[in-house]
Amino acid sequence: QVTLVESGGGLVQAGGSLRLSCAGSGRTFSNYAMGWFRQAPGKEREFVGVITWSGGITSFADSVKGRFTLSRDNAKNTGYLQMNSLKPEDTAVYYCAVNRLATLSPRTQSYDYWGQGTQVTVSS
Repeated sequence: QVTLVESGGGLVQAGGSLRLSCAGSGRTFSNYAMGWFRQAPGKEREFVGVITWSGGITSFADSVKGRFTLSRDNAKNTGYLQMNSLKPEDTAVYYCAVNRLATLSPRTQSYDYWGQGTQVTVSS
């Protein structure tokens, strides 16, 4: 059983930065991919980005490209979402998830395990 725990959310002003962490336990992610999604009130969960654990290959949604980056620490079994130049429209609950096929899929259905989410609020 894989458990994912996000942290690092909070309140930040527009233009600011936050770094979210996703700590995994239960197994190592050497052959997985870790995705990040977000869900704003009244909206569907949407893809933010994904990173393959072994090769560090990334893919991002157009809305965050150039502002957000992904990384991972193999020793800590932890992934990171660095968010810069934040905008009010980035306000949402952010979720990490892993897919065992290590694909760069933007579809929620491709992911096998999910964290509980962490709130990010960007004030204008």
